[in-house]
Amino acid sequence: MKHPLLLSVALLASCNAAPAPAPTKETAPAAAPAQKSALAPTEIVAAAPAADWAAIAPSDLLVMDLASDAKGAARRVVIQLLPAPFSQGWIGNIRKLAAAKWWDGTSVNRVQDGYVVQWGDPDGEDRAKAKPLPAGIAVVPEGEYQLYDAAFTAEAAAGQAAKDTLRGMTDPYAPGYMFRDGFPFALSGDDKATWPIHCYGTVGVGRDYPPDTGSGAELYTVIGQAPRQLDRNIAVVGRVIEGMEHLSSLPRGTGDIGFYKTAEERTPILTIRIGSDVPDLPRFEYLSTESKSFAAYADARANRRDSFYIRPAGGVDICNVPVPVRRVK
Repeated sequence: MKHPLLLSVALLASCNAAPAPAPTKETAPAAAPAQKSALAPTEIVAAAPAADWAAIAPSDLLVMDLASDAKGAARRVVIQLLPAPFSQGWIGNIRKLAAAKWWDGTSVNRVQDGYVVQWGDPDGEDRAKAKPLPAGIAVVPEGEYQLYDAAFTAEAAAGQAAKDTLRGMTDPYAPGYMFRDGFPFALSGDDKATWPIHCYGTVGVGRDYPPDTGSGAELYTVIGQAPRQLDRNIAVVGRVIEGMEHLSSLPRGTGDIGFYKTAEERTPILTIRIGSDVPDLPRFEYLSTESKSFAAYADARANRRDSFYIRPAGGVDICNVPVPVRRVK
């Protein structure tokens, strides 16, 4: 430790020293360049080139028109169906139900807060009153909840542009995950099995106790925190891409697990059609999950560096990387 006297002498000497010359133009340090904030996820999406967007075929959309709201405004919900080879047994049934106009005159029958909105035949539980299903509805086995194809999962995982961002991130429900054709999927530890997962807006097939797997006539969408415990237990068939507010804002059911007790509480369904049968349907695109823009977007969701944030999280739940969808101008 230095002696106090020596510290005082040193301080006095510094006070008596000649002042440093004023900086001139030649000697003055250059001002540090202003730090540009990193792009926010929404800015990355807005800047994505047209080549990074993928068209959604109208034939892969399910369009549900609900009865008008209390102010007379129309309520339309647009659902993108899962791409092949996932859940195709149920999706085949859904196409047949829509073609038969089976859902016309049915209703939204259940709204459970923080969980799901469910629609279909309100008398579906009563076999004597239940609406008959159209011919050709298939019974889909439980094995179809996931896909066993090591070559497919390896190819998909190798081909996704966001793999470096997602690699190493943990998921309490699966050893790994990936994006494919605009949807999130989970992976088994050996990469031999792949399955679609439940996130906000996911559409699934209501069913009874196993071995029943549901026909596709009863559908639901998630309106709360992702219920990932349902993965591989119920069929996932798509996701809501527009009009989610018309479902999530509905009054909560007054009965057990959110079912409505009276017919007056239910929201009538006017029609449900495949998008190619809806003449006024706009075109939609999603940000290709194989694009560089999506890789940058996924990284920004995991590591927010834009000016609002103080500390990047260094990770992200896959359900917090929603795949952007837009209307085509």
